[in-house]
Amino acid sequence: MDLVAIVLLAYGLYYRRHHRRDLLFAYVALNVGIFAVVSLLLVQRVDIAVGFGLFGVLSIIRLRSSEITQQEIAYYFVAIALGLVNGLAGAMPLTAFALDAVLLLVMYIADHSGLLGRTRHQVVTLDVVYADQDLLRADLESRLRARVLQCVVTQVDYVRDVTVVDVRYVVPNAARTGVR
Repeated sequence: MDLVAIVLLAYGLYYRRHHRRDLLFAYVALNVGIFAVVSLLLVQRVDIAVGFGLFGVLSIIRLRSSEITQQEIAYYFVAIALGLVNGLAGAMPLTAFALDAVLLLVMYIADHSGLLGRTRHQVVTLDVVYADQDLLRADLESRLRARVLQCVVTQVDYVRDVTVVDVRYVVPNAARTGVR
């Protein structure tokens, strides 16, 4: 049951929407590893807190990478939860199945492009420095061909005349693509 659940999460939901092979492998490996360790902890009657603590430390260390988005961290946690649910609820297969279904359904809905699919986030480097926030916003809207919701200047270099801006924006329906 755990293998079916993680395949649905990793291949059926995550990879089809985000196309990152490296994280696809990480989700499957993490899930199967947690399932195996939890199953062994239950058989050996070792304190389950030891296992939870171990995975908590490992997850925190790996998830501090700036290359992983908050969305991808959510997939990590659901992969962990699926492994724990299926490892701990081995004697209650209907409960495990129901919890797997709920976790997968929540991820399907929460990460569905129809829910917030027009909202985008991008870090933009401009070849100009703006003193006026309204001019900056107008330039970004022109370049992105979208309505800017928020723009935060993260870096200004007056020597090279460069501005780095963290932008959140909404693309119009006609410009909408499947890419996030």
